[in-house]
Amino acid sequence: MDYSTLKSVLEGLLFVSGDEGISAKTAAEVVETDVEVVKDVLKDLQKELAKKNRGIRIAEVAGGYRLTTVINHAPYFEKLAYSPTRAALSQAALETLSIIAYRQPITRIEIEEIRGVKADRALHNLVNKDLIEEKGRADALGRPILYGTTKSFLDYFGLASIASLPEPSLADGDDELEERTKMLFDRIEGRQLSMEDMDKELDTD
Repeated sequence: MDYSTLKSVLEGLLFVSGDEGISAKTAAEVVETDVEVVKDVLKDLQKELAKKNRGIRIAEVAGGYRLTTVINHAPYFEKLAYSPTRAALSQAALETLSIIAYRQPITRIEIEEIRGVKADRALHNLVNKDLIEEKGRADALGRPILYGTTKSFLDYFGLASIASLPEPSLADGDDELEERTKMLFDRIEGRQLSMEDMDKELDTD
């Protein structure tokens, strides 16, 4: 294997190794090359990425090597992580969002009574994604927070206003919630968001 190919293969191994990384010994066994040669190539690749100001770097962690991002780029990664147009919605979050969208302003306790399960995690995620926000306090014991949707919610689902939400047919309880949730799923599909990505989030809330 020539030097250029070896460097390319090692870069690929780092990529598929993910956060766990790979040791020089393991990499050497895979490419059937001496460990010291692998270390030299990785150091060369490490310098090359930095010199060319690439968006990834090679870090040595706990005796292994792994790909990392440039620390100065962190604000952009945080912006992406919290962008509602990029972040996937779990089933729990979507059900909670459906209730809030159609019955706002509404308290956490009222949401939990409708869903039959705790809503703390879903509410936290929806707030972080700027899809819901506090709309004041309810005139009840403890003055619980009232939740409602945001402008980002309208942008996310391509709605001109809350009045543009699709009208569900007359139904009660779980049937109504299921229909409203399906309607928002349809909106997501219209935005061409990955259903596969959402499936990965189904058990997170």
